[in-house]
Amino acid sequence: MASSMSLRHCSTNPSPGFVCRLHGHSKLGHAAPSLPEQLLIGRRQATAATAVAAALHAMEAISGGSSVASALEFRFTAPEQTPEEADAVVKIHARELVRIKALIDSQSWREAQIALRDSSSYLKQDLYTIIQAKPGSQRPQLRKLYAHLFNDVSRLDYAARDKDASRVQECFDNIVATLNEIFVLI
Repeated sequence: MASSMSLRHCSTNPSPGFVCRLHGHSKLGHAAPSLPEQLLIGRRQATAATAVAAALHAMEAISGGSSVASALEFRFTAPEQTPEEADAVVKIHARELVRIKALIDSQSWREAQIALRDSSSYLKQDLYTIIQAKPGSQRPQLRKLYAHLFNDVSRLDYAARDKDASRVQECFDNIVATLNEIFVLI
């Protein structure tokens, strides 16, 4: 259903010279003030302008125009990993996660947290890719185990922050048991 939806003034947009506000009635029931017809743009034009602006900001950030971009890892926003690649490295990343046992035993809490976060992020991506490639009938059980695994990873992280050795050990044991269940199914 094509409507004559136009965009007018938008105060949240930081770009000078670009104005947008939905044409028609406002949510409060007040009539929107009229602007000259040449300032009205269509929804597609506004979407295209927004996409171009976002692309330009991203290019600026990537090219070093911004110090914020150096902290971002774009790999996680659009993974290029195939199920075969994930299958090849999932056990390696699982072993890296289990290797934090030595840090837990030595009560090196901060180092354990750092190692946990590093290894679990790769494992999470691998398992997600593998689960998505499985037939629909197998996914619910794998997703449940996936959620249980990474909930325990988060709990272990918090327990390590609190330096609670018994809770850390309990979470670690749960992680190992869940990993074993997942590997039986995949």
